[in-house]
Amino acid sequence: MMRKPRIRKSTETPLKEAIEEFLTTYRLKDKLNEAKVIQAWEKVVGAMIVKHTQRLHIRNRTLFVQVSSSAVRNELMYARKKILADLNKAAGGNVVDDIVLS
Repeated sequence: MMRKPRIRKSTETPLKEAIEEFLTTYRLKDKLNEAKVIQAWEKVVGAMIVKHTQRLHIRNRTLFVQVSSSAVRNELMYARKKILADLNKAAGGNVVDDIVLS
């Protein structure tokens, strides 16, 4: 006996659309993008900078970075715009508008 090919019902939603709808409904998309930025930090700035990074968090589209070395802080200040662009690129969109170093 041959089976008929399964025809997709109009009420079925592709998985990608369902996930997007879930993230939008529960307002998780921004948090997911912020997590991508923090995860990309080491890739963008390198292992040496990460050794001197004590704390990262995002609030109101601003990335706050606590650094243990003033020399590293100065280096990050000069490269701030490039780091910001690279982090946003890694997150797949404009997630962070500014970086505050302390």
